[in-house]
Amino acid sequence: MILRITRADVAGPHSLHLAFNNGTEKRVNVEPLLEGPVFEPLKDPTYFSRVALDSVCGTVVWPNGADFAPEALLALPSESEVFSSAQKGS
Repeated sequence: MILRITRADVAGPHSLHLAFNNGTEKRVNVEPLLEGPVFEPLKDPTYFSRVALDSVCGTVVWPNGADFAPEALLALPSESEVFSSAQKGS
């Protein structure tokens, strides 16, 4: 099965709540992926909020053509995992 994103909602300045066609749902912060000229505009939370779901490609896209492979987004830790790890380190 080809991994696809079936739902995407903005959940913070650089966070998305995503649903995948494999049944996984998670909230991820994409800030670690915002490197390179095409991703520079996404650092602005207002621009980031312009995300759309491309149902043909099965991923999230922005008006400037920026997108992420669903596999890269699935590989990111969920924000709850990051929060839990940070708490353990305190």
